[in-house]
Amino acid sequence: MKRYVIPLGVGLALFCGSSAVWRGPMQLGAQSQAQPGGHGDAVVQIGDRFEAIASRVTPAVVAVEAVKPAKANTDSKAKPVEESGSGLIVKVEGRPGYVVITNNHVVAQSQTNQITVHAADGRIFSPSQVVADPETDIALLILDSAANLPTGVLGNSDNAKVGRWVLAVGSPFGLNQSVTHGIISARDRGQVSLGNTIRIKEFLQTDAAINPGSSGGPLVDLNGEVIGINTAIASHNGSNSGVAFSIPINLVKRVMNQMLTQGAVQRGYLGMQLSAGFEVNDAVKLGLDRLQGALVEKIHAETPAATAGLQTNDVILQVESVTIRNENHLINLISNLPPGQRIRMQVWRDRSTIALDAVVGDWAKAQGRFKGEQ
Repeated sequence: MKRYVIPLGVGLALFCGSSAVWRGPMQLGAQSQAQPGGHGDAVVQIGDRFEAIASRVTPAVVAVEAVKPAKANTDSKAKPVEESGSGLIVKVEGRPGYVVITNNHVVAQSQTNQITVHAADGRIFSPSQVVADPETDIALLILDSAANLPTGVLGNSDNAKVGRWVLAVGSPFGLNQSVTHGIISARDRGQVSLGNTIRIKEFLQTDAAINPGSSGGPLVDLNGEVIGINTAIASHNGSNSGVAFSIPINLVKRVMNQMLTQGAVQRGYLGMQLSAGFEVNDAVKLGLDRLQGALVEKIHAETPAATAGLQTNDVILQVESVTIRNENHLINLISNLPPGQRIRMQVWRDRSTIALDAVVGDWAKAQGRFKGEQ
C-alpha cells in the first residue's frame, strides 16, 4: 500500500477544545414518502437523510485553486504548476471573517494572490493569509474580508466508529460540490507513506468515493457534522479504489486552535529513530509473543531519549497507561504531549520488561536536527 498512497489532487489540477463556533447536531427530520412498513421505506428514509445532509453541508464546501512555481530542474520555459483541491468554511470565535480548512499540499509554495477560493454561490476570494502545518498536511486560508458565508459544523471524530455511514464532499476533477457516500472502514491508519513532510498520521479510512481534487473536502457523519478532512487515496492509477484517508477533525481542531492563537503547533519529542518495518519475524527474534510496540533503530545524542537510557533494539511497549500499537502511534502520542512532561515507559529489552522515565523535549527547538524522525 505504501507505494500507492498519494495526496489527493497532486499533479491533477488541470481538470482539546475547538475555537470553531458550534451549532449543534442537525435536525434531520425528513419524512419518507413511502408507506410505513413497505419494503422501500428504510431506503427512502436514508435517502432523505443523505439529501438533508448534502443540502446543509455543500454550501460550506469550496473549490481551491493554487498556482505554484515550476518544478526544479526543468528548463527555463517550464510553466508554473496549477493545483486544485477543496476546502471547508468555518467561523472561528473571536476572529473576523472566515477560515477555510484545506490540505497543505494543495496550497504549499503558493503566494496568497496565487490562491483562489470558489464559494458555492459563485463568489471568488483570495486569502489574506495562509497558515500551514506541513506535519499534519493542514492549511488554513484566512478570509478576513468575506461576509455572510455558510459554515460547516465540526463534530467529534472520536465517535466515528467503524461501519458508520459517512458522506464525502469535494471537487473531484474540478466537479464542485460533488457528494458521495460510504462507511468508516477503519480508524487510526498511520502506516501509509505520504512524503517527507507529513509526520503526524492517524487517519480515518473510508470507502466513500474520493478522487483527485477532493483534497481538503469534508467527511461528514449522519448528524451533518464534519468528522474528517479528506487527504489521500490508496490507488494503483491515482483514482478512487475504495480506500481513502481523512484527517480526524479532532486533530484538525487542535492544530487549528494552536496555529491561530500561537502561530505554530507545540509538539513533544524524544529524539530517536523508529523502525517503520517492524514485523512478526522481528518480534519473534526479540522474544515477544505478539507484534506490538515501537522498535528503536537509533538514539540521538544529547536528547531526552538518550538521557532516559533508551537503546537501539529496545521496543517501547507502553507510555504511562497507553499500550503502543506501532511506531506511528508512539510518534502521535509523544507529539501531543507538552514539552517538559515526565513520562514512564515500559520497554522490552533482552527478553524482559524494564521501566524508564523520560522528560519530553520541545520539537520546535529540535526539528532542525531530527527532521523526519521522532
